[in-house]
Amino acid sequence: MDYVLSREDLIMLTSQWKGERFADGRPKVPDTTLERIRKCKTEEAWKPLHDKGYKYQFEGELKRSNPDPDYVMVGRALTVSMLPTRPDVHMNMLEDGWKQGYEGFFNQWSIARLEENDILVVDMFDKNQYGTFVGGNLSTAIHRKTKRGGAVVWGAVRDLQQIVEIPDFQIYYRSIAPEGLRDVLLQGINRPCRIGKAICMPGDVVLATCEGVLFIPAHLAEEVAEQGEKTQVKDIFGFERIKEGKYTSAEIDVLVWSKEVMDDFQNWLKTSPAAEPFKHLNWEKEIAASANVGKGQFTGLA
Repeated sequence: MDYVLSREDLIMLTSQWKGERFADGRPKVPDTTLERIRKCKTEEAWKPLHDKGYKYQFEGELKRSNPDPDYVMVGRALTVSMLPTRPDVHMNMLEDGWKQGYEGFFNQWSIARLEENDILVVDMFDKNQYGTFVGGNLSTAIHRKTKRGGAVVWGAVRDLQQIVEIPDFQIYYRSIAPEGLRDVLLQGINRPCRIGKAICMPGDVVLATCEGVLFIPAHLAEEVAEQGEKTQVKDIFGFERIKEGKYTSAEIDVLVWSKEVMDDFQNWLKTSPAAEPFKHLNWEKEIAASANVGKGQFTGLA
């Protein structure tokens, strides 16, 4: 039995991604793009997805092992889906997997596949008792393989007192239980995965903040990074001008700025030290959209 979605099927399901891939077929969004997304606020990254019809990419009903509100986890998803157990299937699946070279229990099969900057995304069907996909040992294994990654578990964890001591590490989870993992079967690895109200595909960029977890399709990652940076620098400019009293919030917090505001913004980009990290961005579309918007003209909320 093949527990992992084939490279060919995964390429078919993620066909809009045109870049590099891992050997298993997962899209390999560049590390540079991951770092740009790491600087995005949740809403900055969410908006371009929602505007394109991706309405089920965010889940906020999760707890975090690292409560620091400034800690952000970003990485590429490796997905796992689990099922409740059946006695007539349980040992057959385990023995078949062992013959194929898998070691240990179902949860260990997926952890063995992790790469650097991966995040393990696990649908444990919100199981609490005996639903602890990871504890202290397996969290340490995840950290060793992913370096700065972690896990998102729609289920339980154990050994939280040990997990919180792992540096530069984060796990999002639903509940805590003391028991080990049991009474489950592996549905599949590297398959579409449901986390609460959200869907995650293998290779999605996971952006996990104090607000929750956002799954960014790989083919939209670069666009999300760019739109996030544009929102960041526009906010820096907008906050500055509102504090100065030059513009009102109604003039700044709109979808399309007036020509007056856009001209001021373009001049500010050339002279403000705060704009230096954003010099690479292209504003031709925004300038064209603002060309015919007059001062005080409402163009919709941003």
